[in-house]
Amino acid sequence: MSSRAGDLPIEPLSDQYGLDRGKPLDRWYVESFLAARRMFIRGSVLEVENDDYTKRFGDDRVTDCTVVDIDPSNTLATLLVDLSQPQSLPAEAYDCIILTQTLHLLRQPGVCLENCSRALRPSGALLLTAPSVSRVSPTYPDADFWRFTPAGLAELFTRHWTDHFTIHPRGNLRSCIGFLLGEVVEEVSGAVLDRDDPRFPLNVAVEAHKAPLSTAPEELRGPDTRRCAQRTTGWAT
Repeated sequence: MSSRAGDLPIEPLSDQYGLDRGKPLDRWYVESFLAARRMFIRGSVLEVENDDYTKRFGDDRVTDCTVVDIDPSNTLATLLVDLSQPQSLPAEAYDCIILTQTLHLLRQPGVCLENCSRALRPSGALLLTAPSVSRVSPTYPDADFWRFTPAGLAELFTRHWTDHFTIHPRGNLRSCIGFLLGEVVEEVSGAVLDRDDPRFPLNVAVEAHKAPLSTAPEELRGPDTRRCAQRTTGWAT
C-alpha cells in the first residue's frame, strides 16, 4: 500500500468486510482473543447467530450450546430474543457467553451486559468483542448504532457489570486502513497485524467474569481482572 493518501481507492476492495476475498482483518483479533481464552469456553455456552466459535475453541469442554438471535429466519437459532430487552435471557443458565461483533447493533448495549451478567452462572465468563473502527454494516445499516473506544467500553462495563472485567484493545493504523479497504488476513503479514498501537484500535475485546476469579476452579483462573477503568492501558491479549 502506498503511503500517499491520494493513492488510496475511492471504493473498497470488498463491500463485505473482505468476506468475499478471504478472512477479514478484524477476525484476526477476534479469533486470537478467543483462542487465548479457550479455557473459559466450557459447559453450557451461549453464542450469537451460530455456534462456530463454540465448536472451534470449546474442544471437549462444552456440553451444550445455545444459539441466540433476534431474527426468526435464522434456522440455526435455538433461542429467539432481543438482547436489548431486560431479562430476555434465562437466569444463571450458562457457563460462557461468546458475544462477538454484536454490541454495536443493539439499541441498549448496557441492558445486554446486564442480561449477560444475569444469565451467567457463578464463575462464568463473558467473552465480548466490539468494533472501534468499521464501515456501516451492509447487512444491518439501520441497526448499526455504535462504535466503541477502550475507554467507552470500560465505562459501559463499569455502569452495567457488577463483577470483574478486563479491556483488551487490538490493532494499529495499518490494520484499520486495511480493514476499511477490504483487505484480508491472507494479504497482510501476522507481524503487522500483531503490532498494537493504543492510538488506533481496530477491535476492543472484553473478558468479564460473573464472580471474582479467586472463587473459580484453579484451571479457570486467568490474570488479575480487577474491576477498574485504567485496565484499558493493557494492550496485549
